Amino acid sequence: MGTSNLNLAGLIGSRICHDLISPIGAIGNGLELLEMRGAHDGLELDLIARSAAQARARIAFYRLAFGHGGDEYVPRREIVPLLDDLLAGGRLVCDWVPDGPCPRAGVRLAFLAFMCCETALPYGGTIRVARDGEDWRVTGESGRLRIDPALWSALAEGRVVSGIAPAQVQFALLPEVARDQGRALSTAWDDGAVRIGF
Repeated sequence: MGTSNLNLAGLIGSRICHDLISPIGAIGNGLELLEMRGAHDGLELDLIARSAAQARARIAFYRLAFGHGGDEYVPRREIVPLLDDLLAGGRLVCDWVPDGPCPRAGVRLAFLAFMCCETALPYGGTIRVARDGEDWRVTGESGRLRIDPALWSALAEGRVVSGIAPAQVQFALLPEVARDQGRALSTAWDDGAVRIGF
């Protein structure tokens, strides 16, 4: 039996993230060894440590968003610190409401929706992820939103805008992954918030 393009893309994403996380982790381990040898001070080491932590979080985030989905669950204790590291030092915060483990397939959709909302909040704000049973809601709130009507309208209709940029790939992938999971997307936006449900 053949592999669908969507599953193949997920496998490629998983492989890339898996191969990159080890060297990033090695950088963190190297920094710990330097600290054990007395290299505690220095803006350079601090910058490397913060950059490595953020890179590690970004790869872990991408692995869940773009990687191959499975039937397993992702515990909250992994999701919240990942998002904290990802957003550290920025103007964006995330309120992850679900208090227990969540199915990986749902987390994948939530992270893709998170990325869509993130594009509308370039000046900062809050992205809230909530779950009620099988239903999810991802909301981005800010005093200043920047909406690309073509992207958000296409997302609402489940279609892909032609000529989409790499930074907008989540708008193409989210409806495909939702369709593959048998879920219907809903979207809405106004002056202060963007909302994606599935």
